[in-house]
Amino acid sequence: ATMWESEGLQTFGIVLIVCASLKLLHLLGLISFSEDSVEDELELSAVRHRPEALEQLEAQTRFSRKELQILYRGFKNECPSGVVNEDTFKEIYAQFFPQGDASTYAHFLFNAFDTDHNDSVSFEDFVMGLSILLRGTVQEKLNWAFNLYDINKDGYITKEEMFDIIKSIYDMMGKCTYPTLKEETPRQHVEIFFQKMDKNRDGVVTIDEFIDCCQNDENIMRSMQLFENVI
Repeated sequence: ATMWESEGLQTFGIVLIVCASLKLLHLLGLISFSEDSVEDELELSAVRHRPEALEQLEAQTRFSRKELQILYRGFKNECPSGVVNEDTFKEIYAQFFPQGDASTYAHFLFNAFDTDHNDSVSFEDFVMGLSILLRGTVQEKLNWAFNLYDINKDGYITKEEMFDIIKSIYDMMGKCTYPTLKEETPRQHVEIFFQKMDKNRDGVVTIDEFIDCCQNDENIMRSMQLFENVI
C-alpha cells in the first residue's frame, strides 16, 4: 500500500461520512425542497414522538425555521412514528450501495446519530447531526467524525476501531470499486493512518490528536468544505 493510497483512503473515509448523511436526505426527499405549504405550522401533535419546540431547535441548529419545517414534513412523511431505527438505516444503505454490504457501516452511522443511545434516531437527533455535517464548523464536523470512529464511546480511537470503520467502508463500496483489493490492504492502510494520528505512540488516538491530524491535512480540509450550504 502506498502512502498516496492511504491518504486517499483517510480523506475518503471523512468525505463518506458527509456523503452518507446526504444519502439519507435524498431518501427522505429532503434535498429537493418544495415550497408547498411551508408557511403551515408543524403538526407536532400528530407525531407520537413530539419534537421539541421549534424555537429551541432553531437555536440549537444552523437551520432556519422554514428549513426545519420542510425537514420535519419530509421526516414525518417517511417516518410516521417520528423515529428511525437501525433497520431503516440498513435498508437505506442497501439501496444506495447494492454492489457491497453496507450493513456494518449503516450500524456505525446509526450509532453516531443516536446520541442518547436509545436505539432510535428522532427528528431532533437527525437534525442536530445534519446541522453539524452540513453547516457546522470544521471543529464540529471533526468532533462528529471522531464520535463515529470511537465505536465504544470511551473517548479514544483504537487501531481496531479504526480498522472496523475502514473495513466497513470497503465492504460497503464492494468489489466493483476495489476489484483487485488484497484482503490485507485495509489493515495496511489503517497501520499507516493510525501511526500518523497517534503522535505520542500510546496506542490510542485522542480527540486532540484526531483533530490536529485532520486539520493539517489539505485533502480532508478541502473535503470538509464540499458540502457547505448543500441545503
